[in-house]
Amino acid sequence: MSSKFPSYLPLSSPETWTPVTTRIPLAVYPPPEPLTPPALPSPPRKPAFDAPYTLSTHIFPACYMRTTRHVPIPAPPPENATKAERHRILQETRVYLKDQRGSTVTDGYPCVLWNVANRYVRKGLDGCSKGITLFFAHANGFPKEIWEPAIGLLLSSRAGQIIDEVWSWESVQHGDAALLNEGNLSAIFDWSDNARDILNFLLFYLPTVASDTALPTHLQRLPNEETEYRESNGFKNRTIVPVGHSYGGCTSALAAIIHPQLFSSIVLVDPVIIKPTDDINSMLHDPHTSTLVLGSLTRRETWSSREEALASFQKSPFFCSWDPAVLRVYVECGIHLIPSPSSSSAPSTIAKLKTPGIQEAIVFSETHTEYETFQQMPTLDERIALHWVVPGKAGAGEFGPPGGTGRRVWVRPKNASNVRIPGAGHLVAQERPASLAEDLAEFLLQRYAPAQGKTALRANL
Repeated sequence: MSSKFPSYLPLSSPETWTPVTTRIPLAVYPPPEPLTPPALPSPPRKPAFDAPYTLSTHIFPACYMRTTRHVPIPAPPPENATKAERHRILQETRVYLKDQRGSTVTDGYPCVLWNVANRYVRKGLDGCSKGITLFFAHANGFPKEIWEPAIGLLLSSRAGQIIDEVWSWESVQHGDAALLNEGNLSAIFDWSDNARDILNFLLFYLPTVASDTALPTHLQRLPNEETEYRESNGFKNRTIVPVGHSYGGCTSALAAIIHPQLFSSIVLVDPVIIKPTDDINSMLHDPHTSTLVLGSLTRRETWSSREEALASFQKSPFFCSWDPAVLRVYVECGIHLIPSPSSSSAPSTIAKLKTPGIQEAIVFSETHTEYETFQQMPTLDERIALHWVVPGKAGAGEFGPPGGTGRRVWVRPKNASNVRIPGAGHLVAQERPASLAEDLAEFLLQRYAPAQGKTALRANL
């Protein structure tokens, strides 16, 4: 694939590594019906772009069997704790999460959880097309709307003409899904369950065709015949292309490894897919992971208003590299207003992150699936086009040793391509949404636009 962006050249010799044992994932199936579905926790909104697509938000059950057992979530430090006491409690919480996640042995346990997704469907679509259905899966700590600036630019480009529908996913402990599942989440989480939840949606709930007909908020389970067909043959009327970032990239890739027939291509945006080493202890007790966990536990979660939150973010070194449009949508959709617990003289509401810091820390604590997915990447069906989007910023961190990115993008060398996004670190979608959208458009047009029609496609302006 040719591109205006730089890329890593193919390897002169195959990549080698110390093998790790990969687990067989639990079966994928939804909870038994009937269910009492919850209401949407956030009001309807219009998308932050003008492309001719309609936005709606939908709820559906996650996989019924969870890979990890249910473990109580530790209480946060009390509000009156001293700085030293707060530090001690959070360090104890970090160690607790690591210890709880030390084993991968489980028989699973049944639990009804919910996923939430935004749907962007092209206006005037009649259901007769087999155009592209994009599926966006977020990085840890971010809501489904974090993709919206990039999605808007993509849908407004020439590639928008071949994109029927977009689904932007939310993992069970993120954003609106976190609000729905509050009180039912565990202190341990296995990334393979996000892959299984993605497959649960694709097999049991994604409607048969893409059309601009309004869908119910609570998606209905498909007939058994349709699910069985997809399990064996994939989709009759859809071309599925997932775009996964970081945690979402790892779990999207794992979903494609488990059920390759469902996917046509996959785009991995600097996924947490890490080459195993011969030092098991260093993989399971990585100091960088401990830093991420503690950072999540100490993250501020409340402000007096969204405006105060935005002003705080704009002063933060973590957010200063973000595109302003991404930061605005993060403040709009990653935060919700709740009644103020303070006295009546205080504001009636406060602004609070939808994704709790403890849940972000729990996701970071998982240190198994990223290595298992790397181990299995060479087995990914070569029919599936594999496109990597990785940081191009000088000095950007890498998963693995220096220079490892240029090797891991070729872990499945056939039908693979890659680009480096100039100026972007790991948070490609947050820092360079325009460049990401441009690359996605180019990839989709080269792979899916009819050769004679590429120049005739017009942008959705």
